[in-house]
Amino acid sequence: MLVLLPPSEGKASSGRGAPLKPESLSLPGLAGAREAVLGELVELCAGDEEKAREVLGLSEGLRGEVAKNAGLRAAGARPAGEIYTGVLYDALDLASLDAAAKRRAARSLLVFSGLWGAVRVSDRIPSYRCSMGVKLPGLGALSGHWRAPMAEVLPEAAGDGLVLDLRSAAYAAAWKPKGEIAGRTATVRVLHAPTRKVVSHFNKATKGRIVRSLLSAGGAPKDPAELVAALRDLGYQVEAEAPGRAGKPWSLDVLVEEIH
Repeated sequence: MLVLLPPSEGKASSGRGAPLKPESLSLPGLAGAREAVLGELVELCAGDEEKAREVLGLSEGLRGEVAKNAGLRAAGARPAGEIYTGVLYDALDLASLDAAAKRRAARSLLVFSGLWGAVRVSDRIPSYRCSMGVKLPGLGALSGHWRAPMAEVLPEAAGDGLVLDLRSAAYAAAWKPKGEIAGRTATVRVLHAPTRKVVSHFNKATKGRIVRSLLSAGGAPKDPAELVAALRDLGYQVEAEAPGRAGKPWSLDVLVEEIH
């Protein structure tokens, strides 16, 4: 099973660990594209601060993120699972998983990123600020920059098992499963059961709980149909819609009675 996650906008501080070693990151086929973004971002943020804020879409209160980006090459690095924070990652709570579930997380979770393309939660990265919606002066829109390298690398990472796609639209634009892989991909919406409306903030929390439940249970659903069965066994109310034709992902609705 491969689980595709969005990053979090907020991130923990890098701390005082050893600095980034780009060659140590998973998915080495993305190395060239990563270096291109990293170089552009560091150069941008080491120059005109106001221009950098404008390009990155940062408010006055986030001015400090520019200096942080400028120092990325020397900044301390920590496992990505510790760097990413926010609602989904709070609900996932990787740190409190047992040892077996942590090993499963390291194998199966892939976090998409405007800067790194995609990383495993065990990959050591510094804290940064660069969303997939950014258009860097020398590279253009990052979602477009990542499409070709992702198309080369992600099919191998997906293997021959289930792909659970929990990304937001901006990050999904960087790689869309196609053909046979799409047929074993499932996307998830979270609906408030009484109103049948999509929830927003709590969508992330529920997705974090779903991933945690799957990791803790230790099951390995091989396709979307098995995923539906596994989630129902774990107590989730799930409605599934198989694709109308081959080469399209499954759509899963998870219904929640209470929004929390």
